[in-house]
Amino acid sequence: MKILVVHQVPYRKIDYHLAIDHEAHDVTYVGRAERIAELPEGLRCERFEVGPGDDLAGWITENVSPAEGFEQLLSLSEDGVLLGWRVRRHLGIEGPSLERLRRVRDKVSMKEALEGSGVRYPRFVAADAVPEEGGLPWTGRTVLKPRQGASSKEVVIHETAEAALAAGRALDDPGGFELEEYVDGDVLHADGLVQDGELVNVVFSRCVRTPLDFAQGTPIASHQIQHDERHRAFAARVLKALEIDTGCVHLEFFETKEQELVFLEVANRLGGAGIVTSHLRHTGVHLPSHEIAIRLGWPRPQPQPASGRYHGFAIFPGHQLRPEDGYEVEVPDHIRNHPWVDKVHNLDGRQPLPDHISYQEWEIPVFIEASHPDPGVLRQILGEFILAPLVRPGRAPLVRPGGAA
Repeated sequence: MKILVVHQVPYRKIDYHLAIDHEAHDVTYVGRAERIAELPEGLRCERFEVGPGDDLAGWITENVSPAEGFEQLLSLSEDGVLLGWRVRRHLGIEGPSLERLRRVRDKVSMKEALEGSGVRYPRFVAADAVPEEGGLPWTGRTVLKPRQGASSKEVVIHETAEAALAAGRALDDPGGFELEEYVDGDVLHADGLVQDGELVNVVFSRCVRTPLDFAQGTPIASHQIQHDERHRAFAARVLKALEIDTGCVHLEFFETKEQELVFLEVANRLGGAGIVTSHLRHTGVHLPSHEIAIRLGWPRPQPQPASGRYHGFAIFPGHQLRPEDGYEVEVPDHIRNHPWVDKVHNLDGRQPLPDHISYQEWEIPVFIEASHPDPGVLRQILGEFILAPLVRPGRAPLVRPGGAA
């Protein structure tokens, strides 16, 4: 098979060689220099670097001809969802319609598609759709967020609907944002696979604090929980309404104190942070390899042995640290050698930190993997970890990628 890979997700998160026999198939990778540099040196493949100022999809449509005969396309990142549609259309490769793909990228389209599905979702309105003299059909705390954002970037909670509306009207590009009512509850996420429209190998997890807390510079955690058929039925209704029928799915939703389930957002791609590893250990399923097999129409790999435990992770952000302060990391022995800690990833204060929100274990100051047979105990352990002062500003000037302090 001749396969074109739009390579945007770090290679170590996908490990394409685990799913694709590069000796048996003709594989071409196209991506930015930093992504192409990650490819294993001995991997049999074609490699094309796209310049930092070039539009990735535009470069492919200009430099890759339909006559080259690519049979399949893999474009597995968040941005790759719509990018992949452009490339498939150019190369004549079948795939989902643009309308369906927008439902998993645009937060307004997502919720519009849920109307009449029985899925509860926050009341919402596109930021550029409110009349000049009108208001919002709710009061109280209100969220202003990008329609196609990820990692809670640029998400702001306003105490009143009026304040959120005023902030939305003041934006340079209100058409790229939405307003929605604030929902008070735990954030849960479902991670699994969709094959022929059916949700398979799904695992549900509950957050300690929220992704928005992480974006604002606070450590958070997430841990797997016992299967609840209410959660699975909720996820299945979302997938059916949005017509998500293939590949990885990462669904985020609220569970209120009254145990009401409320949709937050969904992505038709692999979840971030430690999800690949925790899912593999809990179920034996390596999500990227199974997604690739599903998308290419191949038999899925045999699962590995499962751990028999629930897995989770605690993550400490670094994007909020000021370059002039530098940072120090200290993970005490009672955490590093804790009986239920599987692995501690940490920087030592000398490595550069990204100036953007990152969940990658090799880019943030501290990333702790832990597991336990009881998800309640695991939650308590992780909750204690994120309260510990493991990262603090100090000493050496912080270096950003590219060498700038």
